[in-house]
Amino acid sequence: MLTALLTSAMAFSMLQLFLFGALGPRLVAESGVSPAVLGLTTTVGFGTAAVLSPFGGRLVDRIGPRRSLVLLLSVSAATLALIGAAPGPGFLLAAVALGGVPQALANPATNKAILAAVAPARRAQVTGVKQSGVQLGAFAAGLPLTALAAAAGWRGAVWTAAAAAAVAALWALRALPADPPGRPAPPRSSLVPRGDIAWLAVFSLFLGCGIASVNTYVALFGAQRLGMGPTAAGALVAVLGVAGIGGRVGWSKAARPGRARWLPGGLAAGAVGAAALLAAALVAGPLVWAGAVAVGVFAVSANAVSMVLVMQRSAPGRAGQDSGLVAAGFFAGFALGPPLFGPLADAGRYGPGWLLVAAEFALACAVATAWALRERRARAVAAA
Repeated sequence: MLTALLTSAMAFSMLQLFLFGALGPRLVAESGVSPAVLGLTTTVGFGTAAVLSPFGGRLVDRIGPRRSLVLLLSVSAATLALIGAAPGPGFLLAAVALGGVPQALANPATNKAILAAVAPARRAQVTGVKQSGVQLGAFAAGLPLTALAAAAGWRGAVWTAAAAAAVAALWALRALPADPPGRPAPPRSSLVPRGDIAWLAVFSLFLGCGIASVNTYVALFGAQRLGMGPTAAGALVAVLGVAGIGGRVGWSKAARPGRARWLPGGLAAGAVGAAALLAAALVAGPLVWAGAVAVGVFAVSANAVSMVLVMQRSAPGRAGQDSGLVAAGFFAGFALGPPLFGPLADAGRYGPGWLLVAAEFALACAVATAWALRERRARAVAAA
């Protein structure tokens, strides 16, 4: 039950991102939202999450995982309800900014719950499953909610998601054991990541840039350049989500101490190839499906592995804050990626856009590989 609840919390924390990506063709056609504004929604939401994540980690360390998860799911429900009611771009962007709160709480709260309730031997596996909740959200946005939007309109689909998040908040309130009494605020520590956490934060920054661009624009790419209908284009996001679920569970289970540090670089290298497949779809359209699958298997899965590494390397009592610092890097990438891609999408230049994504994944690969080599040299020196 704990694993299912944590998976649901991760799904709802970032559902708005996938909804904007999957429903992008309908928003552009029915609401007059330009591709650049579509990218700006991601920037506002994840920019807010990047700023709040280090503080969200401190809050989780202080109040405990149950209170944090109930807060996360409640704010997710409110955010989705406001997005569905948005009368124009200004209101829409304000609602999206509110959605940065559950994003900032998600990784610290779920990681803290795992450290408190799961045996060490099972933590990597449970982490992979709960991280796959993000991709479960992608599947929900890309298939059932996109299909619902065809019948009830995009607002009806978003309001349905809001109601589901409210039900999940009640589930967390009733199912989770009470937190211990709130602790006094600990002595303030630096909000600047250091050591392994700094390397993982920078890796996550470049990784997030590429993933956010794919999530936001792949459905629009399918509709505008490949001649796909809105429902089929939204299914690209669902396919990416399903592939990400399998990848996150499998790669996290493989992230055992000793070899886990090599996985981020290898997965980022695979993500470079995934972006190349999306670019090649301009010549051979069916390759877009292979590209979406590969982004899920490699790029999306790399974020789950980085969270396993955070739990393996965090100092006692700092899991929430360290998770927040790495998440801040990831969310900063999500905020930066779509605005870089957006002008290319506005001009219909998706080929250069996917090459930009490939370059962002290549930078993530370089950072992760440099860190792994540095750590290997340090261990060799210590052993000598």
